[in-house]
Amino acid sequence: QVQLVESGGGLVQAGGSLRLSCAASGIIYSIIDMGWYRQAPGNQRELVAVVASGGTTTYADAVKGRFTISRDNAKNTVYLQMNSLKPEDTAVYYCNAQLRRTYSGGYSNYWGQGTQVTVSS
Repeated sequence: QVQLVESGGGLVQAGGSLRLSCAASGIIYSIIDMGWYRQAPGNQRELVAVVASGGTTTYADAVKGRFTISRDNAKNTVYLQMNSLKPEDTAVYYCNAQLRRTYSGGYSNYWGQGTQVTVSS
């Protein structure tokens, strides 16, 4: 029932910027962590960045200093500002949320459908 919908992907030249958004909807009690993963052709899915409910952030070494993750708890939305993009950033980017649907329920992970980011040289 919970849905995560990404938007903002596209084609940019190296050195350019994109801003990804992911909005969670459905029956949600609380969202603990929200993050972004990516998967390039021939590669496994890898963590890009994650932000906890309190605002603590974690970044993959490959994107640190270039990407910024943030969230709007009132909107159940997470953002990924991507600057100084490189061709190696080309991948499908997936939104992830660790959340509780009810007060008594445990934590579960949900995934978006993915949005394509292509960086040309």
